[in-house]
Amino acid sequence: MAVIEHALLPVRSGSEAEFEAAVARARPLIEASPGFISLEIRRPTATGQAYLLLVKWRSIDDHRDGFRQSDRYQQWRALLHHFYDPMPEVSYFGEPL
Repeated sequence: MAVIEHALLPVRSGSEAEFEAAVARARPLIEASPGFISLEIRRPTATGQAYLLLVKWRSIDDHRDGFRQSDRYQQWRALLHHFYDPMPEVSYFGEPL
């Protein structure tokens, strides 16, 4: 079984290009995490909308107790979290119906 981590990333207006460059630097940090399967970040289709984050993990624990407790997460946070206003909420989804 795999789970999908979902978040809408409200990136501050005017910092989109910087955010996208930071994502490119942050990507290897999450990709190196045990239980990581895939990462997809989609641009909004209209100005002022949030980016869509979808991360596939083997389990919620791989994300919550693995990645989020790691030094890699601290680096991820330093690279990306200052772009968000407000901080995004994370949800998890199970297997497709």
